[in-house]
Amino acid sequence: MTSSAHPRVRTRALTGAMAALGLSVGMIMTSGALTPAAAATWPTANGSQAVSSTISVSGTKDYGMKRLYGSGALGSDGQDEDQGPILELAAGAVLKNVIIGAPAADGIHCKGSCTLQNVWWEDVGEDAATFLGSSSSNVYTISGGGAKEASDKVFQFNGAGTLNVSNFAVKNFGTFVRSCGNCSTQYKRTINLNTIEATYKGSKLVGINTNYGDSATLRGITIVGDSSKKIIPCQKYIGNNSGKEPTTNGSNPDGTYCKYSTSDITYK
Repeated sequence: MTSSAHPRVRTRALTGAMAALGLSVGMIMTSGALTPAAAATWPTANGSQAVSSTISVSGTKDYGMKRLYGSGALGSDGQDEDQGPILELAAGAVLKNVIIGAPAADGIHCKGSCTLQNVWWEDVGEDAATFLGSSSSNVYTISGGGAKEASDKVFQFNGAGTLNVSNFAVKNFGTFVRSCGNCSTQYKRTINLNTIEATYKGSKLVGINTNYGDSATLRGITIVGDSSKKIIPCQKYIGNNSGKEPTTNGSNPDGTYCKYSTSDITYK
C-alpha cells in the first residue's frame, strides 16, 4: 500500500545463508543500545515455509525464527499496489520471531493495534509492514528486528494512531517510515523512533504530513556509512487525499513536527 510509491525494477538479493550481513538479536545489548554494525550477523532461519495465500494471525504467534516467503499469487516480486500481505494481523495481535524472506509480497498488514517483536525482512517487497485502522487510540509497536533491500518504503503508516519503533536496524532503503502522503482517508499520525541503526544507502528516515498534524520524534539514531549525510532524518510533506504526489514542506527539526536535535543522531 502506498504513499508516493514509484514503480521500480529490482535485482533480488540472495536470501538464506548467502544473505548480506544484517543484525542479529545479539546486537541489542541490555542497555538498549545497538552494537557496531561490524559485529552484526543476520539471523539464521529455522526452516522455511512457502506462503501462497495470506496467513491471518490473531492473539500471539511465535514462529521460532522460521522464514516465510511468498509463492503463487504472493510470489510476483514486484511493486504492484494490489499485492496481498504474507501475514495479516488482527487488532491486538502479537507476532514474534519470524523472518520474511523473498519474495516478500506486501509483507505484513496490521488491521489495528499490533506488536511485532524480533521480526526480520531479508528483502523487502512492496512494503515491509503496513499499519491500518481508523482509531486514534491505535498503537503499533515494533521492537527489535531489521529490514533491508527496500528501494521504496519499509514501514507504511496508512491508519490512525501511534507507531513506535525501537531497537531496529535498517539497511539499503528508500524511506524507513512514511505517513501516507496521499491516502483517500487521512489521519493525524504520531511516529516515535528510538535506538535505530540505519546503514546507507538510504533516502529518508521518516516522512510526515504537517497539514494533518503528524509528528515524528527521533532518539538514539545511529547512521552508518553516510559520511556525506545524504539521509534526511525527517522529511515534512503537505499530504492530500486525492492520490496526487505530495509536495515537500521542509526537513529541519522544529519541535512540533520533526522532534529531534543534532545530539539524537550519531554518524559512524
